[in-house]
Order: sequence, then C-alpha cells, then structure tokens
Amino acid sequence: MAETLLAILLVTSSAKGPNVVYRWPPSVESTSRPRLSRPRPPLDGLELDNPWRAAHYSENPNGLPETHMRGAVDDIDDYAWRRPTESRDRSMSFSRSALPASGRDSPCNEERREIDPVANEYQSLFDYTAQFLAGMLCPQRHLCHQKFGLVIDNLVFIGHPVWAEPDGMWRFKPERYKPGSRGRGSRHRESSLPDKDSSEFSLGGDTRSTTAVKSSWLHMFHIVLVFDLPDPSSSASGNVARYFDTIYEQIAFTVTAVLFQEQVLSNFVEIECDAIGSLETEYMVKGERFSDFASHAQRVSSIATAMKILYDAIKSSNMAHITLNDLPLELQLPPYLDHLLHSEEEFEPEFVGRLENQTDSQLWGRELGFGWRLPALVPWKSLLLLDTDQELDPYVNLRGSHVHADERNLAEGLIKFLETVSVTLSLADMASLLDWDLHSQVYPTVRWLVHHRRAKIVDTVHNGLKTIFSLAAKFDKSLSTLAVEFKRDFPQPSVHPLPTLMATVSNSNSKQTDNHFFATVVQFKDLIPLYHDVVLWMLKRDLLITLHLHVRVVTTAELKVRVRQAHERKLERRASNHLSERRRSSRRGDHGAGDSHEHPRGSMPWLSLSPKAARRYSRQSMESGQSRPSDVSGSILLEDPEDVFEEMSDEDSGEENVGWGSSEDTLEPSMISDPGTASPLERKWLAAMSDGKDEYIARRFALINQYFDGKRTDDEILYTAEISRKQLREVLHHYEEYLQTFLHPA
Repeated sequence: MAETLLAILLVTSSAKGPNVVYRWPPSVESTSRPRLSRPRPPLDGLELDNPWRAAHYSENPNGLPETHMRGAVDDIDDYAWRRPTESRDRSMSFSRSALPASGRDSPCNEERREIDPVANEYQSLFDYTAQFLAGMLCPQRHLCHQKFGLVIDNLVFIGHPVWAEPDGMWRFKPERYKPGSRGRGSRHRESSLPDKDSSEFSLGGDTRSTTAVKSSWLHMFHIVLVFDLPDPSSSASGNVARYFDTIYEQIAFTVTAVLFQEQVLSNFVEIECDAIGSLETEYMVKGERFSDFASHAQRVSSIATAMKILYDAIKSSNMAHITLNDLPLELQLPPYLDHLLHSEEEFEPEFVGRLENQTDSQLWGRELGFGWRLPALVPWKSLLLLDTDQELDPYVNLRGSHVHADERNLAEGLIKFLETVSVTLSLADMASLLDWDLHSQVYPTVRWLVHHRRAKIVDTVHNGLKTIFSLAAKFDKSLSTLAVEFKRDFPQPSVHPLPTLMATVSNSNSKQTDNHFFATVVQFKDLIPLYHDVVLWMLKRDLLITLHLHVRVVTTAELKVRVRQAHERKLERRASNHLSERRRSSRRGDHGAGDSHEHPRGSMPWLSLSPKAARRYSRQSMESGQSRPSDVSGSILLEDPEDVFEEMSDEDSGEENVGWGSSEDTLEPSMISDPGTASPLERKWLAAMSDGKDEYIARRFALINQYFDGKRTDDEILYTAEISRKQLREVLHHYEEYLQTFLHPA
C-alpha cells in the first residue's frame, strides 16, 4: 500500500520563519529507480538478441572487444527515462539569496554542515536543506485551508496547510455560503444566514466550546506526505492523479482536521512542537545522531508517535491506530490503491470481488467504492468476523463504562449482531433473526465492520459443509509458512496437513458428483464442527473460493422440430376449418340465389366474403361489368389454398409477430441468453419444454427460468425467487435435458 511513500513531515511557520519540526523515518532519501522507456540491454554487452553475434560468440573466447563493452555501458543511460530537471544539480534549483537570513544558513555554517555529518542529518533532507523545503511547504495565507500539492524533481508533496487568523487566534472557519443563491426561497435563506464570526457553524464540526485560543508563536502548521513521483508511463492516464487524491482525502485531510480542532481547543500543536523543538536542540548540542532524537521524540510527543505509526501502517498495508491528544483515530488506505500505478497486464485477471455496476458501488459508499475490490453487498452474502487484537476488542469497547447512556441500546444491539454473525447465515437471515431492517440497519453495520477491517464479505457456507470450494490463484504467504501456522492451530490427528487438504480440494473440482467439501474432506458428521473452524481459518486467509451453480437454457434441435411441427399442424387445422366454413357459406349463398331479384345486386354475396375475397370479387366485377351470385360462390370454392393461409395469418396478429421464418427460426441447437427478456419464439420454446411435466413443476419452471441466464448464482436464485434449494434441485432434475449447469466463482 502506498509503495511510493517516502516520509511524513511536520512543518510549521512562525515569526522566525518556516521550519521542519519533525519527520519520519529518520533517514529519508528519494529512490533512484530507473524509469525505463524500453528494455535495458544486458551489462555484459553480448547482444544475444543479435542472431549473428550469438552464433559467432564462441569463436572469440574473450567475448567482445573491451572498447565495445565500454561503449555499451556508457550508452546505457540513454535507456533510462529522465525528467528534464533531473540532470541539473539540485543546488541550482533555487537561489541562495532566497533563504532566510539567519546564522544557520551562513556560509560558515554551510561549510561546517558539509564537514559535520551529524549536523547534516538535522539540516539536510532529500538532498535539500531542510530550511529550503520548509519554505516551499509553507504557502501564503490565501493558499491555505485547501488541498496542497507540489512537485519538485522526483518528489511529490501532498498536504492541507492551515493558518491562524490575522490576529493570531486559532478558531474554526465559518461555513462558506455562495452569495446570490438561486431557487425558491433563496431570499429567506440569505436572511437567515448566521453571522460570519459565529462559531456554531464551523468546519470543524465540534459541538464543544469553541473559545478561540491565541498562539504565542505558531502561525501555520502543515502535515506533509512525501512521495516518489511514479513513472508516468506505468499506468493509465488519470490514475496517478486519482492515486494522490485518495491519499489526500483518507490521510492528509483527516489528520489535519483533527490537529486543527485540537489546536483551536487547547493549543495542542504548538505545545507539541515546543516539546519536540527543545528536545532537538538538546540533541544537536550534544552531537547526538538524528535517529536517536527521532526515537526519543516519540516518548515526549503524541504527534511524533502518530507519524511513525501512520508511516509504518501505510507501508505495511495495515490500519493505523493513532492517538492525538487522547483522541483515538483509525486511518487506512484502500488495500488495492497501489494497483493504480501499474498496468493491468501486471496482475492476473481477477473475476472475484469486482463491483459489477454502479448500484453495488453506491451500496458500499464513497469510502469503500474504490480501491477495495469488494464483492457486491447483497442479501444472500454472509459476513465473516476477522481476528482482532485483544487491545482493540470491540466487545470490551462497547461494554466499557465510557459508553454514553443514550448509546447503550445501540451498543447492546451491535453486540447482539456480532454474536449472531455466522458464515452459515446470510445477511437476510441475520436481519430476520434480529428483526432489523436490511438496508437501514444491517448494511450500515456491515459497512462499518468491513471498513475497520473487523469483518469481510464472503459467500454463505452450508451448515453441513456441503459447499464446493476451489483454491485461490495465489496466496499472501508461502505455503510452507501457512502449513506451519495451520499445524499450530489444528494439531488434531483427524485434521489433514494443509498441503494434503489443499490437494484434495483442488482435485475435487474435476469430479461431477460428490465434489463438495463434506464428501471430499470431512466425510464424517462428527467432524463437521472441527472442519467448520478449518474452513473459517482458510477463508480468513483467502485460501478458498466458493464455487456457485449457474444455469443456462438450451433449446435442442428436437424441441425446435416439435414446436415447428405443432405450429404447422395448427395452421393445417385452422385452414381446414376455414375452408369448411366457406363451403357452408357458399351453400347458403346458392340456396338463396333464386330470390336474388328481391335484393340489390351484390348485397347478398358480400356477406359471406372475407375482406381479401371481397376486394378480388370487386375487381372482377368491375372488369366484367356484371356478376352473378353463382359466379361468386364458384370463385370462393376455387380459391387458392395459399391465399387462405395468407388470409389466416393476417387475421391472427399474435402468430404474425412470433418470428416464424426469421433468422432466429432455425433447427440448430441454440441457447437462450436471457430468458427474462425472451422473444416470442423463445417463449414458445420455453413453454414447449413443460410438455408432459406435472403442473406444479411446470408452474415453478415458468417462475424461475427468467434467472437462468448464466450470470445469477444459485444463492441469488433462491433468495429472489423465494424457493428452497430442494425445489430448485427438483426443477433442474425434471428439465435437465434443456438446462446447462456449471460452477463458477461469481
């Protein structure tokens, strides 16, 4: 995490000028990793990529000439990516006259600093003088109280500087309201704005007394995080800026806000700086090394201790538990933040734990929606509590006497939730058992536990361990180290060694049946509680991946032939019925022909004609100029059967839109990609799959086949369709010839 972090600085400004009060680690030097724009050639100069030289190299036992070797080494610097200012001496980056006129920076002291290595440790930082960097990191007053970013050569400085008021008082900044706000009721809002000097509406958000504190010398302080500037060609465009924005929001701004609050309330920062400054002067007079001073400062200053803990936690990818003026604070960066600085090719594709859509990201919130690679927060997932330090035991904190009486019920509810959590229960099950609302109570609790690394989201594990697992692609520790830890935690002879256990799990994935954990590993019911702890141990270390059942619908060639034949038989029956009706109508027309002189010509025949036949008869009448009823009936009886079929298809609008004869209507086997949005023809195929099935089975299949798109897991289907696993297995058994099932991690 934050692999580019070099140091954390505390910079202050007073009437005497800027100063670097403290830094950690004691020895901070910028890294000099080459940023290559193309592969570095071998140092031996063999040029083995040249086929001719590689083929004839053995003819010259001494290798290439020495001049060629020296030339290859001299030209190697051309391969390293360099910034325009890198070749320039850093001492030329600033003017000596720009330094404050003090005895410390006089030429005599500069010469003594170059000779005395101990004094140089105190006054030199990143090959610059500490005084110069302090001046660069103390911006003017109007540039404070906002994000600070500065790039000097290969160094990036990120922070949030804060200044005292012009009168020397430290107070919270009032809320800034935009003048001339538009919209309904804007005048009323402007008239009700608080006074500019009101401390009730402060950015610090503290509800305690906000009596301003006057500082004796501290004008400004600035917590600065120093980074090595990443290679601009190592990641996608915009990722580097997003990388630094995340660090600023999660670390720099948060720490500064707490320190600013404590400075306003109790002059905390100035008191701490006085203690550190006095100790530094004492060590410099004694000629002690800077590392000794830095270690001793942590015993007299909570800010110095917090800077060390924060630096170590960021570098080790852990959560930092710091205390500032007896105020506990937990800080961390997203676990996968450093991946922004690398191309995607450097990491294996991960199909587990990615947020698939924006809705999933919104459920986790802004802090957890980026750089965490969390699975979707859904009701059918479960929660696994992680091991925590005894000093940070949540039960002890929640049951402590410091818990306010108004928050006692909330604390008791949280304790009850922690006692209910189990990987065999889904989040929906826990909400039902606790009588909590899933979205307003369970989800916020889960987010808090995950954000503070007290728990992680996992797939629900079967109570009898009849869950199918696979091994993770890579482990955080070596297998030998994991095996030793596993043997220490599970010394029982009935538990297989970790390598044997993992080999059994891996081999079970090739089986078609009895491939779950109980059948392959446990095998005895009395061992279920013991192996339940084994599964938890492996899940906490990300050694296991749960495989889920996915279902897709396949339309076979036989099914399509049967549906088409049924459609053709339906057309034939309808055509036969249609022709029979026409014959009966024509006979009725012949029976009434004798009375045709009593009716207007053409009135009787029109009653028995369809619209298309009537138009045809009208055209024939216009061409011949006359027509008899007997001619009309004869034309109906001799009508082309194709015209009848066409006429029937026009009358049946539902059949017209099915898609018969389209590119979809083939006799080749195919797959219905999304049964929930199936086409009319695909719906006919789905309905035909239930021919001969029991009514309750067919009704259940019609209910749940919309989830058989190959993307939804069996747990999601069970929760969404509100059916049991037994009912799902029953449907899969009766429709197995039309369903394709497979196992997949997500």
